[in-house]
Amino acid sequence: MTAKRTGVRWLKFNAVGAGGIVVQLLALALLKSGLRLDYLLATALAVEAAVVHNYFWHERFTWADRTCGSSWVRFAKFNLTTGLFSILGNVLVMRVLVGGIHLNYFAANMLTIATCSIVNFLVSDRFVFEES
Repeated sequence: MTAKRTGVRWLKFNAVGAGGIVVQLLALALLKSGLRLDYLLATALAVEAAVVHNYFWHERFTWADRTCGSSWVRFAKFNLTTGLFSILGNVLVMRVLVGGIHLNYFAANMLTIATCSIVNFLVSDRFVFEES
C-alpha cells in the first residue's frame, strides 16, 4: 500500500473515529449522569456503542475497498481486537485517571480515546480489514 493511500485511509479512520467519539461521549454522559451507573461500567458500555458505530462506518467508508469475505466475520474480528483493546484500555486508563488522580471522567475519557486510536488503526488495517 502506498503512503498516500495509507494517509487517506488514516484521515477516513479519524473522521469515523470523530463520529465514534460523539457516540461514546453521549453514551457515557447518559449512562453515568443520566442513569447513574458506575463510571467504569458506563465507560465499557459507551466504548462498545462507539465500537459498533465505528465498525459499520469503517466497513462502508474507511475500508470499503476491502469487503471480500463475511461482514459478520470482520465484525467479530473488530470487536475481539479493537473493541476489546478499546474497552480494556479505556477502563484501565479511566481507573488511573479518574480513580487514581481524580481527573474529570469526561476529560479522562477524551485522553483514553486518543491513546487507543493508533493501535486500533493498525489492527484494523492489518487484521480486521486485511487485503486479500
